[in-house]
Amino acid sequence: MSDRTPPPYLVTLAEFAAHTRLEDISTAARERARWVTADCIPVIAAGMQQPEMKKFVAMQLAGAAPGAAWVIGAGRRASALDAALLNGTAGTWLELDEGNLFAKGHPGIQVVPAAVALAQALGSNGAQVLRAVALGYEVSARISRAAQMRLTFHPHGTYGVIGAAIAAGVLQHFDAAQMLELINCAATMGMASSRQTLLDGATVRNIFTGHSGYMGLTAARLVECGFTGEIDSVGTVYGKGLYSDSFDPALAVDGLGSEWLIAKSYFKLHPIGRYAHSVIDALEDLLARAPGGRLDADGIERIDVAAYMLAASLNGKNIVSSFGARFSVPFALASILYHGRSGLKSFDDEAVANRQVQALVQRVFVHEEPAFTARFPAEQPVHVRITLKNGTVMEGRCTVTKGEPANPHTPEDLSGKFFELGEAVWGKPVTHQLHERLMKIEGIADFGVLAGEMLL
Repeated sequence: MSDRTPPPYLVTLAEFAAHTRLEDISTAARERARWVTADCIPVIAAGMQQPEMKKFVAMQLAGAAPGAAWVIGAGRRASALDAALLNGTAGTWLELDEGNLFAKGHPGIQVVPAAVALAQALGSNGAQVLRAVALGYEVSARISRAAQMRLTFHPHGTYGVIGAAIAAGVLQHFDAAQMLELINCAATMGMASSRQTLLDGATVRNIFTGHSGYMGLTAARLVECGFTGEIDSVGTVYGKGLYSDSFDPALAVDGLGSEWLIAKSYFKLHPIGRYAHSVIDALEDLLARAPGGRLDADGIERIDVAAYMLAASLNGKNIVSSFGARFSVPFALASILYHGRSGLKSFDDEAVANRQVQALVQRVFVHEEPAFTARFPAEQPVHVRITLKNGTVMEGRCTVTKGEPANPHTPEDLSGKFFELGEAVWGKPVTHQLHERLMKIEGIADFGVLAGEMLL
């Protein structure tokens, strides 16, 4: 019989999740949780317009039990479980979801869909939702930070299950003992998620975040029914050769309640994998010195990119799909240079089929610079060098990627993203009304009523 005494670090995390009040969360963390919640919703709506998602919604909800939760961007409502699954899956399709380098992934899009869906089913108020998002994000991000996860795993669908489960536990007022059981159940309910899906442009990868929301809510239901977990499933899964060979329990609780990882997150304005953003920033630095801020793509002889390891790994040139285009530095540079911007159209199927873009892709050469890798994640250094056919050489650099806490986007940038994505789906009046409500989320008396008033 094994020792049934839970390790102190897990007890501390469970008590933190159960007892931390909204007013105990720092102002910066509360504000970031508000923006994380708001940012996810139009990102989900935009992703929901993909043909595959429309078919998935239709098939998943055919004959399903009715519910109160938004299927965001589909104009339908569903049960919390179905909504969390569908919204989480749509949320990563366009690569516009929030992320966190310290958490080594994207906690927000794994926590918010579950929290919003369950809040609409329960009739929770906005302050409860804000608290649930902040605590689910924080605890799961800390667990990921404390682990050295293998690069063969994609971080989606792993620790996100814990985050979604904690958000559910907060909304359902779990006590510390229930929260401890919840963490131990949820930690064993992640996926064998493959990072190779990114490099292959495999869209099955998008279900990973939907899985997090669905299984997080399921974990909370299991605990309500009396199911039990291991004594230290986090230590087993993240420290004994499953996702990771090592796990530092002290790092999971270090600074808990004073240092907030959610306040160190980033937001994305480019619809591509995060590490490619550093390269785009270096390109923008270069173009700032070009006449009119643009270069003639046909006049480019070659592009050389020196980057930290994770950015350099996105070096694929055989781009055959819109989704695959979002994880290729050569394609990102070629398409942005050709189109003059990095919007959604620069990564759609038409852009992928463009022969001039594809020709320029073949003239981009990416390599890892070990000295840059050594500076990551505190910095994300990249050097871009463009040689023109006339012999002119131009250079641009990035040190800290735009959107990181040390180089943040403005509220106007984030609102602009919200409006651009939302208006394309809901129109201007609904989008602006929703933005106003979410910016004052604590004033929402009942998320269930909100779901009834606004059909997204």
